[in-house]
Amino acid sequence: MSIGKFVDNRKGIFVTKPSLPPFDEYVEYLREIWDRGILTNMGPLHEKFRENLSEFLGVDICLPSCNGHMGLELTIQAFELQGEIITTPYTFASTTHAIVRNRCTPVFCDVREEDCTIDTEKIEELISDKTVAIVPVHVYGLPCNVDEIERIATKHGLRVIYDAAHAFGVKIGERGIASYGDASMFSFHATKAFHTIEGGCVALRDVKKAMRLYQLENFGIMGEEQVSFTGANAKMNEFEAAMGLCNLLHFSENIEKRKRVYERYESRFADLDGVRMPSPYRDDITRNYSYLPIFIDKDVCGMSRDDVYAYLALNNIYSRKYFYPLTSQFDCYRDKGYRGDTPIAERLSEQVLTLPIYADLELEKVDHICDMIINFLK
Repeated sequence: MSIGKFVDNRKGIFVTKPSLPPFDEYVEYLREIWDRGILTNMGPLHEKFRENLSEFLGVDICLPSCNGHMGLELTIQAFELQGEIITTPYTFASTTHAIVRNRCTPVFCDVREEDCTIDTEKIEELISDKTVAIVPVHVYGLPCNVDEIERIATKHGLRVIYDAAHAFGVKIGERGIASYGDASMFSFHATKAFHTIEGGCVALRDVKKAMRLYQLENFGIMGEEQVSFTGANAKMNEFEAAMGLCNLLHFSENIEKRKRVYERYESRFADLDGVRMPSPYRDDITRNYSYLPIFIDKDVCGMSRDDVYAYLALNNIYSRKYFYPLTSQFDCYRDKGYRGDTPIAERLSEQVLTLPIYADLELEKVDHICDMIINFLK
């Protein structure tokens, strides 16, 4: 097997493009890093970023990590969960991997048609005497029915750890999404609406669990000469923290730009038969417009999602089938016999296409993409 270097010679419109702060702002932080000579191990920029994140998210405890996946995987460890965890297969690989890599068993719950989040009406029928937690996913920045999840979890004595990878900055009413559940993991990968190049964070309420997570991120080290349990290395470095500090200053303006792009797509597709966009389950949700998914019903418009995907690619517009396939259909999980019947998730995964959206995407290009799709389907 050979591993070649990445070469991308395509020209066109891509599904995402990272938002970068003014170069001079980042360079100022680089000077601080150079002057101090501290590059990692919870340095001063890491700590400043942690404090700013906690304030922004409206939580008392927030721990940055090297990426969102390690944050989720180690959070499950920090809560010492062993048994069945109810989750959704309509998600990125990380969600299911984090459960399985902790030697827990995923139980797959179907999703809601309207917003692709876990169907709370189907959770309780999946609970058994082995169930220890629920790991719901805020999909495309659309939050789950958090109140109903809390009711179910309280009734059955279950932990709730949210995969909030898509939901940074989202609010329900005046309450930030990070304040729900026992913990919430956010991804700060370069493709996200907010990023630190790579990275992520976990917001928690329990101080003891937070301390355990902090130590798990640093090899289980309890002191200079004491390592008390098997940990990992999931620390965020100073360069990523610097990018986060810069991008946090510009987050609101970037979201406003993304909103304009989203609303242009929304208006162009409003009367297009067979094409639907998801919507939040309540009206008081502050969105982050992190992704632009459409669902293409072949029975109505005569063309499949794959037809549109291929046509766009031929015209240098690079969309993404996100999420397809379901995680339960991965080769590594298909024959494991995990419980869960998910027909709605399966159908949505075969219809979904995420289109280009980022802060700097010109509305003329949005119109070009929409024209291509509308003309193709008609």
